[in-house]
Amino acid sequence: MRIESAKTADLEQIEAIEQAGFNAAEAASLDTYRERLATLPDTFLVARADDGHVLGFIVGPAVKERYVADWMYEDTPKNLPTGGHQLVFTIAMAPETRGQGIGSKLLTALAEVATKAGRESMSLTCLADRIPFYEKNGYVNAGVADSQHADEVWFNMEKDLKRSV
Repeated sequence: MRIESAKTADLEQIEAIEQAGFNAAEAASLDTYRERLATLPDTFLVARADDGHVLGFIVGPAVKERYVADWMYEDTPKNLPTGGHQLVFTIAMAPETRGQGIGSKLLTALAEVATKAGRESMSLTCLADRIPFYEKNGYVNAGVADSQHADEVWFNMEKDLKRSV
Protein backbone atom coordinates (compact mmCIF):
# COMPACT_ATOMS: atom_id res chain seq x y z
CA MET A 1 0.00 0.00 0.00
CA ARG A 2 1.08 3.55 -0.73
CA ILE A 3 -0.37 6.97 0.02
CA GLU A 4 -0.35 9.48 -2.79
CA SER A 5 -2.28 12.35 -4.34
CA ALA A 6 -5.71 11.48 -5.70
CA LYS A 7 -6.20 11.43 -9.48
CA THR A 8 -9.20 12.01 -11.71
CA ALA A 9 -9.24 8.27 -12.50
CA ASP A 10 -9.81 7.58 -8.77
CA LEU A 11 -13.05 9.57 -8.48
CA GLU A 12 -15.50 6.72 -9.13
CA GLN A 13 -13.82 4.56 -6.47
CA ILE A 14 -13.73 7.54 -4.09
CA GLU A 15 -17.44 8.14 -4.62
CA ALA A 16 -18.23 4.45 -4.01
CA ILE A 17 -16.29 4.58 -0.72
CA GLU A 18 -18.14 7.79 0.22
CA GLN A 19 -21.54 6.25 -0.45
CA ALA A 20 -20.63 3.13 1.56
CA GLY A 21 -19.45 5.15 4.55
CA PHE A 22 -22.02 7.91 4.90
CA ASN A 23 -25.78 8.21 4.77
CA ALA A 24 -27.47 10.17 1.95
CA ALA A 25 -27.63 13.40 3.98
CA GLU A 26 -23.95 13.21 4.95
CA ALA A 27 -22.40 12.01 1.67
CA ALA A 28 -20.90 14.29 -0.95
CA SER A 29 -21.60 13.83 -4.65
CA LEU A 30 -19.25 12.83 -7.44
CA ASP A 31 -19.40 16.43 -8.73
CA THR A 32 -18.35 17.66 -5.28
CA TYR A 33 -15.34 15.33 -5.37
CA ARG A 34 -14.44 16.56 -8.86
CA GLU A 35 -14.45 20.12 -7.49
CA ARG A 36 -12.41 19.12 -4.44
CA LEU A 37 -9.81 17.37 -6.56
CA ALA A 38 -9.49 20.45 -8.81
CA THR A 39 -9.36 22.86 -5.85
CA LEU A 40 -7.34 20.81 -3.33
CA PRO A 41 -4.82 18.72 -5.29
CA ASP A 42 -2.16 18.99 -2.56
CA THR A 43 -4.44 17.90 0.27
CA PHE A 44 -6.50 15.14 -1.38
CA LEU A 45 -4.76 11.84 -0.68
CA VAL A 46 -5.63 8.21 -1.36
CA ALA A 47 -4.37 4.97 0.13
CA ARG A 48 -3.73 2.75 -2.86
CA ALA A 49 -3.23 -1.01 -2.98
CA ASP A 50 -0.38 -2.42 -5.03
CA ASP A 51 -2.90 -3.30 -7.74
CA GLY A 52 -3.99 0.37 -7.98
CA HIS A 53 -7.31 -0.03 -6.14
CA VAL A 54 -8.25 2.86 -3.81
CA LEU A 55 -8.54 1.57 -0.23
CA GLY A 56 -9.45 4.90 1.37
CA PHE A 57 -9.04 8.65 1.07
CA ILE A 58 -8.72 11.91 2.98
CA VAL A 59 -9.40 15.44 1.76
CA GLY A 60 -9.70 18.95 3.15
CA PRO A 61 -8.53 22.53 2.70
CA ALA A 62 -5.80 24.47 4.45
CA VAL A 63 -7.43 27.74 5.53
CA LYS A 64 -7.31 30.52 8.13
CA GLU A 65 -10.36 29.09 9.95
CA ARG A 66 -9.55 26.73 12.81
CA TYR A 67 -12.58 24.45 12.32
CA VAL A 68 -14.72 23.17 9.47
CA ALA A 69 -17.74 25.39 8.75
CA ASP A 70 -20.84 24.22 6.90
CA TRP A 71 -20.41 26.78 4.09
CA MET A 72 -17.15 25.06 3.12
CA TYR A 73 -19.07 21.97 2.01
CA GLU A 74 -20.87 24.07 -0.61
CA ASP A 75 -17.98 26.28 -1.72
CA THR A 76 -14.63 24.52 -1.34
CA PRO A 77 -12.02 27.05 -0.17
CA LYS A 78 -8.60 27.04 -1.81
CA ASN A 79 -5.53 26.01 0.16
CA LEU A 80 -3.45 28.77 1.67
CA PRO A 81 0.12 28.60 0.30
CA THR A 82 1.51 28.32 3.87
CA GLY A 83 0.31 28.65 7.44
CA GLY A 84 -3.25 28.45 8.67
CA HIS A 85 -5.02 25.27 9.68
CA GLN A 86 -5.45 21.97 7.86
CA LEU A 87 -9.07 20.84 7.88
CA VAL A 88 -10.43 17.41 7.00
CA PHE A 89 -13.75 17.32 5.17
CA THR A 90 -13.73 13.57 4.72
CA ILE A 91 -11.74 10.54 5.66
CA ALA A 92 -13.24 7.23 4.55
CA MET A 93 -12.17 3.65 3.99
CA ALA A 94 -13.58 1.00 1.69
CA PRO A 95 -15.74 -1.28 3.88
CA GLU A 96 -13.46 -4.29 3.40
CA THR A 97 -10.41 -2.32 4.61
CA ARG A 98 -11.80 -0.83 7.82
CA GLY A 99 -9.94 -1.68 11.01
CA GLN A 100 -6.60 -2.19 9.24
CA GLY A 101 -4.96 1.07 10.30
CA ILE A 102 -5.31 2.76 6.91
CA GLY A 103 -7.29 5.68 8.35
CA SER A 104 -4.54 6.37 10.87
CA LYS A 105 -1.94 6.28 8.09
CA LEU A 106 -3.97 8.74 6.01
CA LEU A 107 -4.28 11.11 8.99
CA THR A 108 -0.53 10.92 9.53
CA ALA A 109 0.24 11.49 5.84
CA LEU A 110 -1.97 14.58 5.64
CA ALA A 111 -0.48 15.88 8.92
CA GLU A 112 2.98 15.55 7.37
CA VAL A 113 1.88 17.54 4.31
CA ALA A 114 0.33 20.16 6.61
CA THR A 115 3.39 20.39 8.85
CA LYS A 116 5.69 20.94 5.85
CA ALA A 117 3.41 23.83 4.81
CA GLY A 118 3.60 25.38 8.28
CA ARG A 119 0.02 24.67 9.35
CA GLU A 120 -0.73 25.24 13.05
CA SER A 121 -3.29 22.51 13.55
CA MET A 122 -5.37 19.86 11.86
CA SER A 123 -9.06 19.53 12.67
CA LEU A 124 -12.23 17.82 11.59
CA THR A 125 -15.78 17.22 12.72
CA CYS A 126 -17.06 13.77 13.60
CA LEU A 127 -19.99 12.01 15.17
CA ALA A 128 -19.73 10.90 18.82
CA ASP A 129 -19.01 7.25 18.00
CA ARG A 130 -15.84 8.25 16.06
CA ILE A 131 -14.28 10.31 18.87
CA PRO A 132 -12.20 7.41 20.32
CA PHE A 133 -10.59 6.77 16.92
CA TYR A 134 -9.45 10.36 16.60
CA GLU A 135 -8.31 10.53 20.23
CA LYS A 136 -6.20 7.42 19.56
CA ASN A 137 -4.61 9.40 16.72
CA GLY A 138 -3.69 12.37 18.94
CA TYR A 139 -6.76 14.57 18.46
CA VAL A 140 -8.46 16.41 21.31
CA ASN A 141 -12.23 16.77 21.53
CA ALA A 142 -12.87 20.53 21.39
CA GLY A 143 -16.62 20.14 21.98
CA VAL A 144 -19.78 20.31 19.94
CA ALA A 145 -19.32 21.95 16.54
CA ASP A 146 -21.53 24.70 15.17
CA SER A 147 -22.33 22.43 12.22
CA GLN A 148 -25.88 21.67 11.18
CA HIS A 149 -24.66 19.27 8.47
CA ALA A 150 -27.15 16.43 7.91
CA ASP A 151 -29.02 17.57 11.06
CA GLU A 152 -26.62 15.64 13.29
CA VAL A 153 -24.50 16.53 16.33
CA TRP A 154 -20.87 16.89 15.28
CA PHE A 155 -17.79 17.32 17.45
CA ASN A 156 -14.69 19.35 16.65
CA MET A 157 -11.56 17.23 16.92
CA GLU A 158 -8.21 19.03 16.77
CA LYS A 159 -4.53 18.13 16.72
CA ASP A 160 -1.80 20.68 17.41
CA LEU A 161 0.75 20.25 14.60
CA LYS A 162 3.35 22.44 16.28
CA ARG A 163 3.77 19.84 19.04
CA SER A 164 3.34 16.49 17.29
CA VAL A 165 2.88 14.67 14.02
